[in-house]
Parts: sequence; structure tokens; C-alpha cells
Amino acid sequence: MTSKFLSLLLLFLVVGCGASKKKSSAHNQRKISVGPSEVTVGTPRELPNENSVTTVASPSISRKVINTAMTFSGVKYKFGGTTIKGMDCSGLLYVSFGEHDIQLPRASYLMATEGENIDLNKVSAGDLLFFGTSGRKKKINHVGLVVSVNGDDIQFIHATTSRGVIVSSLREGYWNYAFIKATRVL
Repeated sequence: MTSKFLSLLLLFLVVGCGASKKKSSAHNQRKISVGPSEVTVGTPRELPNENSVTTVASPSISRKVINTAMTFSGVKYKFGGTTIKGMDCSGLLYVSFGEHDIQLPRASYLMATEGENIDLNKVSAGDLLFFGTSGRKKKINHVGLVVSVNGDDIQFIHATTSRGVIVSSLREGYWNYAFIKATRVL
């Protein structure tokens, strides 16, 4: 048991992403359960118009997972975190998918082994994007969830060390350069 705990702890120390802190007012918060406990999260920020979002499989479950992820907008980064007190990129997706009874591995490089690899031009809302942000670009250490696709503009939510849980565009030079692959798990 101790060795399993130490292995999990080591895994969390090896894998990480990012976030920054924004506070939401008490009247915009709701409670969701994550495993045996509840966390309070803010309401999701406004999503793009449904007509601009292309979704292939299970549009309703994709939208539910995206809405859950969006409730964490502004949460600060915490390595290994999975609550509104702080979370990392894989923690954001682990909790967002888990809230809808879809189990994903906890680490981004393990998430990358799940689902079906897809071409970037076939990405739709609910798909996962994987990145290499360390010195070794081909090593996956970051993940984001596609929230909308409008032409060649792919928007994704993720947790960054500098700004917390945010929505970014794959058009941004940094993310475009760090992109490794996309997968579909829904």
C-alpha cells in the first residue's frame, strides 16, 4: 500500500501543467461532487454559439464535460491539484470527465494513450489536445480540452502555470509550436 502511494506521489511530481488565480463571487458558485467530497466552483463563462461548435460523437456528453471544465475558469495552478483551490492540466480533465462518469488516467502522458488519434483538421469539441512544453518537445506533459472549433480556430481549455485555468487558441504561436497530437475519447 505504501509503495502504491509513493508511486502515485512520484507520478504527480513528475507530471504537471499550470494556472493562476481569479476569484468568483459567492452568488456565481455551485457545488459538485468529485469522488467522496464536494467542491464549490464558479459558473461557466459563456461558451461559443452551439452552431459554431462542431461535435462528432455524443454532442450532449461533450457539451456537459466542456461546461464542467469551464466552471473551473480562473482557478489557480497547483501541481497535482484537482480542486478549486488549485489544479493542473490533467487534474482539470480528470475531474471534468469524471464528473460525468468517464474515467481517464490522471497524468497527461497517460491520457494520450486513451481514445483514437485524429487529424487536427478533424478535431471537434470534446477532443483532447496534447502538447510538449518542456525542453523535450516530443514528450507529452500538457493536455487541453477542445471547447470550440470555428474554421481553423481551435479553442481549448487547460491549466497553465502562469495564468491558471484558461481558454486558449491553437493559433497562438506557443501552443501551435508545442502541439503534438489530438485524440478522441468520446
